[in-house]
Amino acid sequence: MPPAANHAMSAAEWAILLVLSLLWGGSFVFTSVALTALPPLTLVALRVGLAALILNVSLPLVGARLPSSPRIWAAFAGMSVLNNVVPFCLIVWGQTHIASGLAAILNATTPLFTVVAVHLLTTDERMTGHRLTGVVIGFLGVAVMVGPSALVGFGAAVLAQLAILAAALSYAFAGIFGRRFSRMGVTPLATAAGQVTGSTLLLLPLVLVIDRPWHLASPGLPVWGAVLGAASLSTALAYVLYFRLLGSVGATNLLLVTFLIPVSAILLGAVVLGEHLGVRHYAGMALIGGGLAAIDGRLLRRVQRSRSEPAWPSDPGTFKGRDI
Repeated sequence: MPPAANHAMSAAEWAILLVLSLLWGGSFVFTSVALTALPPLTLVALRVGLAALILNVSLPLVGARLPSSPRIWAAFAGMSVLNNVVPFCLIVWGQTHIASGLAAILNATTPLFTVVAVHLLTTDERMTGHRLTGVVIGFLGVAVMVGPSALVGFGAAVLAQLAILAAALSYAFAGIFGRRFSRMGVTPLATAAGQVTGSTLLLLPLVLVIDRPWHLASPGLPVWGAVLGAASLSTALAYVLYFRLLGSVGATNLLLVTFLIPVSAILLGAVVLGEHLGVRHYAGMALIGGGLAAIDGRLLRRVQRSRSEPAWPSDPGTFKGRDI
């Protein structure tokens, strides 16, 4: 039986959720460092390639293996495009023009796109009033962050922000597409390994033709450290933690990580990279957070329950042992 949406997470599960937010928030910082010496396409290929190596080595250690069915590998290819190739390339290119913290905030719109996509493309999760309210509030936050410059002209910064939003939309479609793997009987770890392996196979020819990496200057140790961190921590390890939480607390609880990733990215960007965001970016993040809270619905339900509870208990015995 899948975990309930109102499952009360344990202290250990909250700790894993916080670590996951740091790993995914850190990916934006790793990317900013690596982009100082590597072109976007090469960086993405290195990230998924090293992650594929780590996950494929890990599979035999837990008694698992990649499936051999062509049907499953065709699904891996689709998931690779939607969940890795397209969003990773868009986010990395976007970070060549905007700060890592702002990229993380815009990426947090993924649940907003997901709610709309699920309503349009599936029959099991329809749009509700509080979800529609959350989507409106969230996209208002996006408009605040992008700012009036979008109405004047499409400069590099605006295009970069739109690229991050397009990546979030791709993640939303990936979330719907990825449901098929459980029906196919593919384990979560094999799904993660299969999609990054597929991403590597798709990206490698493009990198060889477009970037011709053998002509690039050799990166320094900080860049290689950032690439290794993005691959091992923000991709391979993050996937393992993600699927572990998905199995124990459910997708609804796991959406809470979207509140935490921008905070982690902003704090890490300020400490490691010395980045600073403007007031409108924090205002936009607050609106996006409010939109996600409305979509999640639990905070609203708690407020409604507190209002519906009687101020005074009907049973006088409730006051036993207390002075009134």
